[in-house]
Amino acid sequence: MNVVELRNVTKRFDEFIAVHDLSFTVKQGTIFGFLGPNGAGKTTSIRMLVNITAPDEGDIKVLGEPVTPQIQQRIGYLPEERGLYKKMKVVEQLVFFANLKGVPAKEAERRANHWLARLELADWKNKTPVEMSKGMQQKVQLIATILHEPDFLILDEPFSGLDPVSADLLKNVILDLKQRGKTVIFSTHQMEQVEQMCDDICLINRSRKVLGGSLKEVKRSFGRNTVILDFEGDDGFLTADLVKRQKRFANYTEILLQDAADAQEILRRAVALGVRVNRFELVEPSLNDIFIESVKKTNGEQ
Repeated sequence: MNVVELRNVTKRFDEFIAVHDLSFTVKQGTIFGFLGPNGAGKTTSIRMLVNITAPDEGDIKVLGEPVTPQIQQRIGYLPEERGLYKKMKVVEQLVFFANLKGVPAKEAERRANHWLARLELADWKNKTPVEMSKGMQQKVQLIATILHEPDFLILDEPFSGLDPVSADLLKNVILDLKQRGKTVIFSTHQMEQVEQMCDDICLINRSRKVLGGSLKEVKRSFGRNTVILDFEGDDGFLTADLVKRQKRFANYTEILLQDAADAQEILRRAVALGVRVNRFELVEPSLNDIFIESVKKTNGEQ
């Protein structure tokens, strides 16, 4: 079953086209990465999914139906722009938000206490948001998003403001929700999180879909055109006819090959120059490289 279906969706604001002829599907029980640079049309698309705004053209179905108030009750939405009541105790506002979604007060409090403990916030339940860090507030808002046990979750930049420990905790929560059969769309600029979590992706740029599908298939379609190289000596063998782009890290160099380049030629030239090669590995490009290359191409920079 497809939990989400967008068919040829377009949204305009006066003369500006925010989303143009966008189509994708999200399968039940999967994690779907919705990606794109700032201003690409992601937030507008998400707002159409939750019926905050309507498309000018095309069709949207969520959980097999057009988005009605009844369908909205089965969606959990964490927007990029956060909002908590600053002077209201955390547990009280979690219960309040759950009540709005039809959860009785006692059950809402039980669920709130469970999730506060799970996200290491139990000691903060009677504090107000102004007493908490940005990352803590972010976790509270995630709890508010999932407290009514929605079938479908939309998380817009869920890792924003989180330290590595909290981000890892949140990642595990999202993966657990998937194991329980929930469907998740999340939008983020953190490609590492996408690679670790997502089954499928859709990348949009300048309001249009650039690429999409299974994450494994997308990466495979770009070929094994990246070399991880750890070497000692002169780097004169890394010439422009072989190397499109390189990044130097503390312990290795990542090389994106030119389209027609032979990776073995890099190794042959290194050996010929007397360079000591400690590591030579031909790998698929990272999703971050695919993202950058795809956006530049659609921007006319390549």
